[in-house]
Amino acid sequence: MSHRSFASSVVAFAIAAFLSSSLHAQAGANRIRGELNPAQAGEFIGREATVCGTVDGFRFAENAEGQPTFLFMGGNFPAHRFSVRVWGRDRAALNVALDTLAGKVVCASGEIRTANGRPEIVVRRARDFQVK
Repeated sequence: MSHRSFASSVVAFAIAAFLSSSLHAQAGANRIRGELNPAQAGEFIGREATVCGTVDGFRFAENAEGQPTFLFMGGNFPAHRFSVRVWGRDRAALNVALDTLAGKVVCASGEIRTANGRPEIVVRRARDFQVK
């Protein structure tokens, strides 16, 4: 291998390593560290975060498609500031009776999205949901 060929290989490797580390940094930058409260969640739409708050209300929409359960925080429906949505097919994975959580502090982790103009996180796995 010539000196020029070796130098080109080293430069190519360094560029690839830099780009790889930059991509990891960008992916990590989408994650909010620490816990947000329900009032803060709307500031971070599209980002991964953990939102913790007291459950002010609960609704099981058994006749809606997917049979979602909603936990409302920062006020009760329809004046809530944040909600946690759990689809019917995912409810058993949480190992907790969602209708017993009113007044308790829970944390939900995932991407903050909007539904009906309000921020929410959809929880699908037990590791993304905690009762404190």
